[in-house]
Amino acid sequence: MTMEHEYCVVMTTFANKAIGKKIINSLIEKRLAACVQVQAVESYYHWEGKVNFDHEKLVMIKTKTSLYDQVEADILANHDYDTPEIIQMPVTAGFTDYLNWIKDECK
Repeated sequence: MTMEHEYCVVMTTFANKAIGKKIINSLIEKRLAACVQVQAVESYYHWEGKVNFDHEKLVMIKTKTSLYDQVEADILANHDYDTPEIIQMPVTAGFTDYLNWIKDECK
């Protein structure tokens, strides 16, 4: 199925497990996400003039593009990072039944 970016995946990361659970539970409870997946990652990055390395969790949030602003605001309200990664990636195609499920699960 092709669509004009009706669906998206929003990515963020967290290091603190309690913060991650707070973000995920909030998104699911408010029906801003149909599904949230989490996996362990190693992050290397520049911050405040030095190279850093952290063990983090990468969060992939399946949602509708129309909900992005609310998803971003909810992540910012619950995150402990000064500048959290919040990136939206459009879904340009996907299995129709799965995309319909996202549509039904998100408000």
